[in-house]
Amino acid sequence: MATDPAAATDPADAIDPADAAGGAAAVVPTHEPHETVEAMLRHRLEQVIGGWRGAVEAALPTIAFVAVWTWREDLRAALAAAGVAVLVTALVRLAQRQTLQYALSAVLVTAIAAAFALRSGRAEDAFLPGILWNLTLGVAFLASVLARWPVVGFVVAAADPRLAQDPENADLSLLTQWRRHRGTVRVAGRLTLVLAALFLVRVAIMLPMYLAGEVAMLGVAKIVLGWPAYVAVIAAIAALLARGRTPLD
Repeated sequence: MATDPAAATDPADAIDPADAAGGAAAVVPTHEPHETVEAMLRHRLEQVIGGWRGAVEAALPTIAFVAVWTWREDLRAALAAAGVAVLVTALVRLAQRQTLQYALSAVLVTAIAAAFALRSGRAEDAFLPGILWNLTLGVAFLASVLARWPVVGFVVAAADPRLAQDPENADLSLLTQWRRHRGTVRVAGRLTLVLAALFLVRVAIMLPMYLAGEVAMLGVAKIVLGWPAYVAVIAAIAALLARGRTPLD
């Protein structure tokens, strides 16, 4: 997570003068309770990410898998432990009458990892889907910046309260209106580069471990490059958003 997004190609350079002249007011409604692009993006990203608890719940299955594998070197037992961790987080959410969105995401990830590992019989293959996924995300995020359609722009657009309130009748043009605002495109491009760096660093570190069959090291790397690295990236994103003062109009 070490790339300096400010030093990268500015995605706003692709905006046509006619687009910029269209007026930011048409992109961000007057009732938006934020005065700057950074404040708006910070609020939207918090909604999408799910906060600290969502990230912790996503890490618990990996912690359980690594702990049991290190203890017994039993693939099925390790996968079962990961499944129990997912089930517990889901039950806690249900008991508190909270959304299961993040718990269900963990269920999907754990199921895919288990399928890979059980099919080959190799514990290291439980980490292969994550490596491939991070590689895909890293390349896709970089490509989106080069194409001047940064992924983060779509992420924050999807968190627009107007889409959440009435998704069936919402105007889908809201998903792309952000691109007509030069400041939003510029900031979204920088944040996309930060996230791309995270994905590619994970691949660069974990792929050699996978090829060497180092299961314990893969587990430690996934945990370190998951929650702690995620916190570091969020801190970098928060710093970018906190110091920026790009006006919405």
